[in-house]
Amino acid sequence: MIKIANPINLVLLISFFLSNGLYLNAQKKISLDEDWRFHFGNAADVSKDFDYGKTALLHKSNVFATTIVNPKFIDTTWKKINVPHDWVVELPFVKSDQVEMDSHGYKPVGGAYPETSIGWYRKHFSVDKKDDGKRFELQFDGIYRNAEIWFNGFYVGTNFSGYIGNSYDVSDYVNFEGDNVIVIRVDATQYEGWFYEGAGIYRHVWLNVTDKVFIPSDGVFVHSKIKGKNATVTIETEVENKNLQPSNAVVYSIITDRNGKQLGKTSEQKVALSVNEKTTIKQNVNLSNVMLWSLENPYLYKVISVVKQNNQIVHQTKTRFGIKTVTFDAKKGFFLNGKHLKIQGTNNHQDHAGIGSAIPDFMQYYRVKLLKEMGSNSYRASHNAPTPELLEACDSLGMLVVDEQRLLNSSPEYIDQFKRLIKRDRNHASVFLWSIGNEEQNIQGNEYGKRIAKTLLAIQSALDPTRTSTYAADMANDFKGVNEVIPIRGFNYREFAVADYHRDHPNQPLLGTEMGSTVTTRGIYEKDEIRAYVPDQDITHPWWASKAETWWKLAAENDYWLGGFVWTGFDYRGEPTPYKWPNISSHFGILDVCGFPKNIYYYYKSWWTNEDILHISPHWNWSEKIGQSVEVWVNTNADEVELFLNGKSLGKKTMPRNSHLKWQVNYEPGTLEAIAFKNGKRLTAKVETTTHPVKVIAVADKSTVLADGKDGTVVNISLVDDKGREVPNANNMIYFKLTGDAKIIGVGNGDPSSHEADKCTDGAWQRSAFNGKCQVIIQAGKTVGDLKLEVKSNGLNSTIVEINQKK
Repeated sequence: MIKIANPINLVLLISFFLSNGLYLNAQKKISLDEDWRFHFGNAADVSKDFDYGKTALLHKSNVFATTIVNPKFIDTTWKKINVPHDWVVELPFVKSDQVEMDSHGYKPVGGAYPETSIGWYRKHFSVDKKDDGKRFELQFDGIYRNAEIWFNGFYVGTNFSGYIGNSYDVSDYVNFEGDNVIVIRVDATQYEGWFYEGAGIYRHVWLNVTDKVFIPSDGVFVHSKIKGKNATVTIETEVENKNLQPSNAVVYSIITDRNGKQLGKTSEQKVALSVNEKTTIKQNVNLSNVMLWSLENPYLYKVISVVKQNNQIVHQTKTRFGIKTVTFDAKKGFFLNGKHLKIQGTNNHQDHAGIGSAIPDFMQYYRVKLLKEMGSNSYRASHNAPTPELLEACDSLGMLVVDEQRLLNSSPEYIDQFKRLIKRDRNHASVFLWSIGNEEQNIQGNEYGKRIAKTLLAIQSALDPTRTSTYAADMANDFKGVNEVIPIRGFNYREFAVADYHRDHPNQPLLGTEMGSTVTTRGIYEKDEIRAYVPDQDITHPWWASKAETWWKLAAENDYWLGGFVWTGFDYRGEPTPYKWPNISSHFGILDVCGFPKNIYYYYKSWWTNEDILHISPHWNWSEKIGQSVEVWVNTNADEVELFLNGKSLGKKTMPRNSHLKWQVNYEPGTLEAIAFKNGKRLTAKVETTTHPVKVIAVADKSTVLADGKDGTVVNISLVDDKGREVPNANNMIYFKLTGDAKIIGVGNGDPSSHEADKCTDGAWQRSAFNGKCQVIIQAGKTVGDLKLEVKSNGLNSTIVEINQKK
């Protein structure tokens, strides 16, 4: 039975529990990100790997002699670090003919580099003696990879995956009288992907302290059914008993709006749990006049799940969720909340300029906002479990997500990974589709692939019956294998075959899981095989891919296409197609590795948004080409465009939908201007010949940050001439000096062939501009006050960026 409680009484009740410490003492979620020690081991020489493999560590519990897992091992000379931490981003670039080095960005990690592929981490911390008798759990959100974990000298587990985290009950090993020590050996000698992956504890670490009757991690599942303006919300709450005797408890849940106002409460259900028993309580709450989660209004409710014993709260969790409907129609396309929506997606790996894979939480929001500004409405986590904070950013900002399993594999290891992925992410409003794998060429077209897919689909349906799955197949009009059983047929490229497949299988919805793959280098307009650059226009693509216009015209103009995901939203390290060394980064991004737009960005923004877009390329600094023909592109969603050079008309052209316009223009310095009309509205844009740079300009993504040691801001740098115009081919070296309680954590410039350091020593931060731009990333400290970033370049006027750091 559902009881709708008086909101005022519920507020007072929860306030009472909080103010009296009844809830706060019952559980804690403590960040363990700070004050770690790090040291390289060695995969080939045990004497350089702290004798690991030579000294017996597993023959007896808590027998460690003088080895590295001994809590008293002296680690004071080790490097001090905080996590998230990616040790690979700090390594030098190394030229190699090994294909894995090419695909991983020429960083010396993997089996061929034993001295930089093993990392040891140690962490000391104390535990409040008042918590004796509680349950203690170590939670690792992601360690790349094959992490062996010891706690106070006890081996507690190995997490094989570099992408999906795991938790370990360490209650029996806690020391209440002195140091508690975590020791982790991370082995990155084997790769999981064919792209830059980094290495180390590159996501958050937590200590969860709960009562021994508790809700396990990811133990709440919230889903809903909508009828008219109302919804029935189902809350499935898992409760576990780790006491050494049977225990009774009461379980209930409260639903609040985004501001904390109580909207409904379940009945208080009694449960009796035997020793080590785990049970699931399923309850419903009816809500009226619900706010649906959408791209424009990503409204999130909260469920507060409560476990009580002896009339006191012993465990409580908060789960944010959204209410929405999703429909995949094989003939009409995709619908969100009953509204037709073409999926305008991007694929993305999880690294960024300057910081590699250890991306701070604030950077997730920065990157998702950039994609939304372009008009993208969907994100495919390619090709692995994303960090939880990426999904939180998508939940909050309104971005749909395809959540993807690392491998199409039904072994116990990968089934366990898949289950952990689904249970971890199924409450996220942004997740609208699961993916069971990507491009498994050896099995996707045969019975192996079909059987494995059926096994994984059954698991997905059992753990999350509210969603369905796709599989990213690099196959044409082929049905045998995975495609026979997958609910949503995914196409990686092969866009020419989608119509034929739809003809032959008209009842199976079709999605472009990877499309496009134009390769471009920001600000470059001629192919350069020496520096490994490709032109910054929609003209070059690998044999297996297509131009942006090719695939998007097909997707946009045919309702049976649900839409698709471009490969990729951002450039990423590794996969330097079509080149190799000295190219260390991809060219696939619509935005470069810093998030600076390339010209193809304006193609997608023209057709993925309703904004007025008018963009001219290339730049107009071509002193070496006076009198020579220059190809000018105009990207716009206007109806017609007229181009002018120094006031002289070069002709008017009608804008074909989902396309672009081109002129051949004999170069002369000055002003190239476009005048366009869209539904009678006049639009203008221009590019001008600039003089040399005279000043550095710096713009922070946000001018206020929280003094919590975790927040931060992105500062984008450009070089301008005496009229304030950005100089598009300036490559000056830029120097950074930060004062205040904060730190620079990375620099970048978007140059896919740059071998400059992403990490510099304190006091020596620098990065050259690449075609007029570079970037510096700042992470907040913990002291309230003003931060000042001085940005300068030899011979140029400098600038100072002021950032307010507050509580």
